[in-house]
Amino acid sequence: MASSDMKICSLCYEDDEDGSFTDAVEWCIEFEVFLCMDCEKHHKKSRTSKDHKTMSTEDYHELPKFMQEISNQCRDHKKKFDLYCSFHACPCCVTCITDKHQQCQEMKSLSDVLEQVKSSASVQLLETDLKEVKESFEEIKKYLNSRLETSDSQKQKAVENIKSMRKSLNDYLDKIEKEILDDLESQQSKLQSKLNSLLQQLTQRGHEIIQLQSEFSKMTQYATDLQTYVGLGEIEKTTSQAAEYIEDLKSGGQFDEINLDVTISSEIQSIIKDVQSFGDINVNTSPCPLQVKTGRKNQAQYLAPLGFHN
Repeated sequence: MASSDMKICSLCYEDDEDGSFTDAVEWCIEFEVFLCMDCEKHHKKSRTSKDHKTMSTEDYHELPKFMQEISNQCRDHKKKFDLYCSFHACPCCVTCITDKHQQCQEMKSLSDVLEQVKSSASVQLLETDLKEVKESFEEIKKYLNSRLETSDSQKQKAVENIKSMRKSLNDYLDKIEKEILDDLESQQSKLQSKLNSLLQQLTQRGHEIIQLQSEFSKMTQYATDLQTYVGLGEIEKTTSQAAEYIEDLKSGGQFDEINLDVTISSEIQSIIKDVQSFGDINVNTSPCPLQVKTGRKNQAQYLAPLGFHN
């Protein structure tokens, strides 16, 4: 069988009984078949197919996989989609009307619904949303990395204060010095673990947005109008979820600043005999100063209803 990077001619494969394959060079958008050079020539000359739109197999491979699976034909009736039911938000063939949509009043021409879809404001708005969400992930990662550095600095400052006081104390302080340093290490370790975990999640989600941007770019270059129409909904859904994810993290206090500090006990400074504590490690939280862009709210309202997985 041909590799995943190659496509074989659909017509030759059906007619060839010995199982040999001919590499395809074109994809017919109307018939949804791959064509080799010879079949493509006949395809252009045929009265029924000479006006069909085609694309090279190279361009076809550039489409995201989920868009390659979108058909312009009804799977139930094997006929081309010509109409769009606004009530059910789905494309229909002529047979679908009598089969499932007899009572539907809001039927439109599918060509009218898809007209200039790639140049619509929705495409531009979604492209902006993708860019802003990607930038938000980058800004948050940068911010969290700076917080890790601040945490290290705060830890070092606390250690220096503890060590400075320790020099003026006798051997009796060894035990409680170890306790305060262990406490400091524990608190800072928990803080770093939390920040690293959040960074890992954001990095993964950020990579998904980058991949989505790539798929969006390919869609606008190579996809059919129908594929673009459906693709906009899929990409918009993921973009909106990413924006909500960022908003939920921020509103949930995940980006709030948590600072390490040490307070030296007044008793330890006077070297009172019965001192039981070296000091306290303080973990202070303050609101996150980071301003991030999370795209438009309720983005679904900017696009017509979807439903092209007939």
